[in-house]
Amino acid sequence: MKSWQTGALVASTVVSGLMAGLFAGFAYSVMPGLKQSGDHAFVEVMRNINVAIVNPLFMSLFMGGVAVGSVAVAGLWRGADRQLRAWLFAGLLSYVMMLGITTGINVPLNDQLAAVGAPDQADLAAVRSAFEDKWVLWNSARAIANLVSFGSFAWALVLLGRVRKTAPVSPIGGVPARPGW
Repeated sequence: MKSWQTGALVASTVVSGLMAGLFAGFAYSVMPGLKQSGDHAFVEVMRNINVAIVNPLFMSLFMGGVAVGSVAVAGLWRGADRQLRAWLFAGLLSYVMMLGITTGINVPLNDQLAAVGAPDQADLAAVRSAFEDKWVLWNSARAIANLVSFGSFAWALVLLGRVRKTAPVSPIGGVPARPGW
């Protein structure tokens, strides 16, 4: 295996783990903490978080995860056995599912919350009611999708490590020479 292939898989694993941790952190600490807050505080804090999170680091990880995942899958696909391919594909597919949930559900909910206008001119209880439960549910779904992605990429690393230890290397490009590849 070429080092860039392994590097792309390591990067995919790290990024999916970081994103899983972010969304899980919201699921088990941020949102339960905000649930204890009044409507004004809830709306204000969520709006502030939704603005603050759109920063270069978050966007690089969020969008970069699918990029490095695609590079890892494409780079390793040809030389991989079925089992490794399945875990690579599961990791990338789960990450793409998280992107779909985020862009298709969570971001539109965030946009609706932002569009409410001045908090003193809105029925914050109604705004919160239309937002909170749905956002929490889909945040949990994307956390699970990212956890599956992280676990899949991590297991692919384990399998890749096993292949590298046991497979003789072909003289062409350093790819493991295993029957059926």
